[in-house]
Amino acid sequence: MSQAPVPPSPQGLREQLFGAGYIADEDVASLVWMALSLERPMLIEGEAGVGKTAIAAACARALGRPLLRLQCYEGLDLGQAVYEWNYSRQLLEIRLTEAGSGSAAGAAGSGQEALRSNLFSEAFLLQRPLLQAIRSEVPCVLLIDEIDRADEAFEAFLLEMLSEFQISIPELGTLSARSKPLVVLTSNGTRDLSDALRRRCLFHYLDFPSLAREMHIVRTLVPEAASRLVEEAVAFVQRLRKEDLDKTPGIAETLDWVRVLFKLGLQELPQDPALLSHSLAALLKTRNDRWGVTPERVAKLIDGPRIGQDVGVAGGFK
Repeated sequence: MSQAPVPPSPQGLREQLFGAGYIADEDVASLVWMALSLERPMLIEGEAGVGKTAIAAACARALGRPLLRLQCYEGLDLGQAVYEWNYSRQLLEIRLTEAGSGSAAGAAGSGQEALRSNLFSEAFLLQRPLLQAIRSEVPCVLLIDEIDRADEAFEAFLLEMLSEFQISIPELGTLSARSKPLVVLTSNGTRDLSDALRRRCLFHYLDFPSLAREMHIVRTLVPEAASRLVEEAVAFVQRLRKEDLDKTPGIAETLDWVRVLFKLGLQELPQDPALLSHSLAALLKTRNDRWGVTPERVAKLIDGPRIGQDVGVAGGFK
């Protein structure tokens, strides 16, 4: 994978992201460009489904960089996120040394001290995503997904890496970055993040797209679908998001649904709520939502405000 140069302006980066299949607005393009120019991590908050993770994947494609992902969860520790020692290989090295097999540590001939020095070297280190990112020979994109799910203790550990791009390992000392990754942290806002973490990051709140913008995204990524079908389907999803749902459908669900409707050979939304209800498995992802959005509710959503009445003219894209 060949590395693409950082463009000299946010507009140039926006075009690169478009070429990678991501329709970035001016705010997102400027955020990523600033993160690259200043070598600063970026924190992107927003509800699930708005496309936060997709930004990191698109940056990797647009810039020709490998993507490393750390999925955060409660109880995440350094062994899964940063490093751990390869204990089985260390044990084998000890046995080979004791047997006088001429291993690297035995050949050093300096006894236990030499063995210990060898055992706690990078050769016996299992690198996890955070350490892989800073020890990579080429710059990568590091996605730290849903940082709000991790414990505050782990969040505190991140501060050294995010500010200095280095990681301290007791047995080895401080390992500095061979290359500086583009770091993307995402948060669903399930808990407050520390001020220290926020200060180290460029920040952006990503919301669901407007009607006009979502239509542009769908038309671009599902060009085979009829224009009228896209308009009516996106307007339906926008109204559906205002319902009391357990899981609000995101942009990815909209794209899946429009592809389903296209595969069914539809040129516009059917007026039969029962027929349309069968396709809602692409949009609704919980039992309560599937049962709660009845054909009667579907009929009201179909008969909602027409295009232009929701947000005015759904024309230009910014």
